Order: sequence, then C-alpha cells, then structure tokens
Amino acid sequence: MTCTYRRFRFSAAASSAVALFGAATLFTLQTLAAPLATPAADAGLRAIHEVQGSGPSSPLLGQSVTVEGIVVGDYQGAGGLKGFFLQQSDDSVDKDPLTSEGLFVYDGGSGTAVKAGDRVRVAGVVREYNGLTELVAPLRVTLLGSGAPLPKAVTLRLPLAAGADLERYEGMRVRLPQALTVSEVYDLGRYGEVLLSSARLMIPTEVAAPGAPAQKLQARNDRDRILLDDGRSQQNPDPIRYPAPELSAFSSLRVGDRVTGVEGVLDQSSEGYRVQPGATPRIEAVNPRPAQPQVEGRLRVASFNVLNYFNGDGRGAGFPTARGASTAEEFQRQRAKVLAAILASRAAIVGLMEIENDGYGADSAIADLVKGLNAGAARGERYAFVDPGVAKLGGDAIAVGLVYRSDLVQPVKAAAILDARVDPRFDDSKNRPSLAQSFRELDSGEVLTLAINHLKSKGSACDGDPDTGDGQGNCNLTRARAAQALVDWLGRDPTASGDPDYLILGDLNAYTQEDPVSQIRAAGYADLASRFVGVGKAYSFVFGGQSGALDHALASASLLGQVSGAAEWHINADEPRVLDYNLEFKTARQRDTLYNADPFRASDHDPLVVGLDLARP
Repeated sequence: MTCTYRRFRFSAAASSAVALFGAATLFTLQTLAAPLATPAADAGLRAIHEVQGSGPSSPLLGQSVTVEGIVVGDYQGAGGLKGFFLQQSDDSVDKDPLTSEGLFVYDGGSGTAVKAGDRVRVAGVVREYNGLTELVAPLRVTLLGSGAPLPKAVTLRLPLAAGADLERYEGMRVRLPQALTVSEVYDLGRYGEVLLSSARLMIPTEVAAPGAPAQKLQARNDRDRILLDDGRSQQNPDPIRYPAPELSAFSSLRVGDRVTGVEGVLDQSSEGYRVQPGATPRIEAVNPRPAQPQVEGRLRVASFNVLNYFNGDGRGAGFPTARGASTAEEFQRQRAKVLAAILASRAAIVGLMEIENDGYGADSAIADLVKGLNAGAARGERYAFVDPGVAKLGGDAIAVGLVYRSDLVQPVKAAAILDARVDPRFDDSKNRPSLAQSFRELDSGEVLTLAINHLKSKGSACDGDPDTGDGQGNCNLTRARAAQALVDWLGRDPTASGDPDYLILGDLNAYTQEDPVSQIRAAGYADLASRFVGVGKAYSFVFGGQSGALDHALASASLLGQVSGAAEWHINADEPRVLDYNLEFKTARQRDTLYNADPFRASDHDPLVVGLDLARP
C-alpha cells in the first residue's frame, strides 16, 4: 500500500486524532488549520530573507508576496514533495546571519515544470507547514531563465555547536563534508529516511551515570543528528532507495554504516531538520552482517527476546492474536526467522522473553517453538523446554521461558518462580515473573542455575514512579526494587541446587549505568557484556537513534572464572524493521524482495551469547 500525500509525522495529539478520525481526516484538519488568510494586495517583490525573517516563523504569514530566486531542488515528480525549493542568488543575500535565503514552493506537484538552475518569479501566500516556511496557492510561477549557477552550499558539521539553530538555513543548499554514521534505520521502509550522526550515538545511561552526566550527553547527542530523506512524500516507498540501487533482504543498510557525499536542500518537518538529497550519497557497509556469534567455551547459553512469538491456536488458526503476527502466513515467516536465529546461535540453553504466555501444552507457543527447533536441528540435537508446573507464568500476555538441548544438559530438580507472592518488592503486575532453573552439564556433571527476566518497560508510567528526567525513564524504582528482590532471592538458592554458580539473563529494560543493573553488580555479579564486549561498547537495542544494552548477562562471583566469553550477536537492532516478517505496508514485490528466512531482523533485540567452561569435578 502506498500513500502519495505530502509527508507529515504524528505528535501524540495527532496520533489521538488519527485514532478518532483517521489519517486522511487529520491531514485535512491540519491543512485547513494552517494560516491561509485571504491574500492581501500584492505588496511587490520581496527578498526571500524578508519572507523567512529571523525567527522560527515568517513575519509575513498569510500574506501574498512575490519572490525571485534560483531553483535549487526540484521535487515535483511522481511521488515527490509536490514542489520545489527556491534560493536567493549569492549576489542578493542580506547580511543578517539569522535569516534564511531559501523557501519551499508547494504547488501540489502539478504546477509549472522547473529544474535546478532555473531562475523563476513566484507569487503566492506565505504559510508555515510543520515548521517549514513555504508559498502556497494561489500561485503564479514565471520562468525568467535557465542555467543559472546554483548558490553556494552552506557547510554543516556534526555535532552542531551548542546553541546552533538550523532555522537560518531552512530551504537552502547544504553539504556535510564529513563521513557520517548511520544511527537509525527504523523508518527507512516507512518513510525512506535515515538518521545520520558523526558517530554511533549511545544511550546516555549506557555510558554515563544517571542525572547531570547523562543529561549533558543527551544534549550533545541532540546536536549530533540529521535526517537524510529520499526526496519523496510517499509512505512505504517502492523501491527503497538506500542503499543504492535499493534495499533488499540481501542488501541491507545497517546502523553503523558510513555515509559520505551528503548534500542537498535543508528541509524541515515535525521530526526536525532533514536533507533532501541533490545527488545519491555514497554508503559504505562498514558494519557488515555478522556470521554466527564468535564465543569460546564448551557450553553456550543465550538470551533472546523473540518479539511477541504468538502461534494462534497452535493448529494453524486463531489469528490475529493479541500481539505478534496478524495472519498464519505472517506467523510462519516470523517462526522461520526465530528458529534460524536460535539454531545458528548454537546455544545449549536459551532464555526467552516475549513468548506468548499460553501455558505449556502441546499447542502452546513454547511447545511450537521447540517442535520447530527439533525439526530443523542437526542429527543428535534434541531440544526441550522447562515446564514450571503452572498453567501460566503470571498474568501478562507475554512471559519468559527456557529451552535447552537435552543432549547436552538436563534440569536439576524443579524450576522456581519469583513474583510478588515470593517477595512484595517484585511487582508482577508490572514486571513479568522471573524463572530460575538449575541444569547439569552432561559432559562435566557441573551444575549451573539460570534466572531469566523481563522487567517493566520504560514505555508507560507507573503509579508513584514517573520519569524523573535523570535519563532512566519511567518506572525506574519498580525495576530497581525487582532487581534487588532478584539477587536476594537467588541468594536463598530457590532451586535448591546447592551450587553458587548463577547466571542472571534477560531484558532488564535498564541500560548498563542505570540503577537496576548497578544494584545487581553491587550484589557481586559481573556484567559480562562490559567485560567481554567492552565498557561503553555494548548494545542490544536501538531507540530514537541511540544504541544501548537492555539485554544483560550477569555472572555470580563463583561462575565468573568459568566464563570463557560473551558476545552480542547484532542480527536485529542494526537492521531496518521493514526486513522483518510483516506483510503490511509492502507491495507484492516487496513481500518477496524484503524477506528471507534467515536470522536477520528476527526481532528488535539482539541475542546475547555466553560461553562457559564449567569446572570439572
């Protein structure tokens, strides 16, 4: 499905309006709400910088004006921005550094044909659209000549200086001469846009203490970003232009890749400033897709968020479900990717998050997953799952789980569950209950206990536990209390293993320097990603153009000496979401070209793999 109206992005209020009225109605409401006063008498020829003014909006809003300039960007073509950018010639600019010399002319895509280098005169009404100053109908466009030299491009460098304001360059030619890094590709398939920065941006609380240090880093990160657009207004474009010639399941654009030659016109939208390209930038795949995780050790353990693995009724029907795949076909596409990732990890034990919480019967999601693993496993490999002996693990739609290779390890005694009944500090109305199971390695006879966790997310506020602005987001106290309850619980040997070797795994929904992870470290556990990946280098998730580790592996003091390695397997977080299993918002062609039954974009979190050489008796 492809929409061909001018692109705009939703605020929270706009999202509510969409829910009530639909996107088409909202577009109409926004357009009508824009200041389109009845044009006054033509006040004569105006310089573009007069129209722009030195503030965030035009001082001539709603007035009819006439301007002259050189076309610096033509985006009138099919699927384009429905207009063109006009800039004052270099010999007629003013001396005020705060006024822009560029302007967008919105003609609906059906106005007078122009091209870069044309000198034109335009009469129209001044309007602000999502922060962009533009001229709109009634329009008169007169071609005065062709082949004029383009105005000199403004040079921009990231990060911008503190207090810098790009408003002064709105609608003007710009160039970024430095090599830039892809920081986010979340909306590459939806809007054709890529977020760029001077280097990979880290979530502040991944590398800095909450509070003033994190806030200072966030302010710098906010100055170190700009969107690279594709010159089109289409949603769900086909083809997706980055990387050239087009994105596919086998030719991806990943966070961390390098981009050079960025130049074009500085556009503005509700999402911020963006460059509409004048030429195709050069992209270098400096962050190639990784092969199987390279981790030493006789025994591998992995943590994997499977992003709402819901299998309907377990017999091929029952879709759509509360979460996850909308149809049986989508589920089979999702299932193939998740199975490929788990099998390729070569883990003997896998802690799961976001698997459907529908019990442990033959039609359950976890039983379906294990059935698929056994169908795809190599000869001699046999997978099983831990049944904790309850109908469901807590009351949420999703749960944690444990699957294991029964040819390598065997459960020791029964599993144990941490919830509010065990410790009131662990609020399982918000956190998913934690699951612990001891395993005996068949080769060595040694025992290891795993605790798999999925703590409360930052996405919504908790009563009495709001976002305090220190960088840790919503519900930090809820997660911190749960983390303290977890280490205290493990200290009491809940599985009666008699062995002090514990490994805490899972999505803690807290970055490395945040309170929940710090409390677990303070209890004597070692953060394996920091030790083996590197302090300040770990990440398993990308959000808002910033990377950080939400998924952790922390080893007890006695286990640490038996850990031979740990690695984040970056198959998901760096990949565009459009490469996932979903069929929505894709053309019939893209449903094939953007999908492959491989591990890449099986989820939105990266698996974390730990290698162990458990001490022999």
